Amino acid sequence: MSKIPKTTLNIKQFMLRQEVLKLYRDILRTIRQVPDKGSQWELRSWARHDFQNNRGQTDEVAIKMLLQHGRRSLGELQTSLELSGVVKNKGK
Repeated sequence: MSKIPKTTLNIKQFMLRQEVLKLYRDILRTIRQVPDKGSQWELRSWARHDFQNNRGQTDEVAIKMLLQHGRRSLGELQTSLELSGVVKNKGK
């Protein structure tokens, strides 16, 4: 049995996929900095749910819009953590 997927990604799709995965990892890393374990669980569930819901998205423009929304949400979470004094300002 071949390990090559049935549908291979072109370079644009591959790069977009890498951006999505990086955003997901960054979100999970930031969530780990939230001091309250209950809030961590809720945020992780929210992130996982959003990414799962959009997993089948193939429209490049829609994916870019979702990435932009995700980055904005990540930035808001990071800012909230910095303002609360949980994390230090990371070179911004």
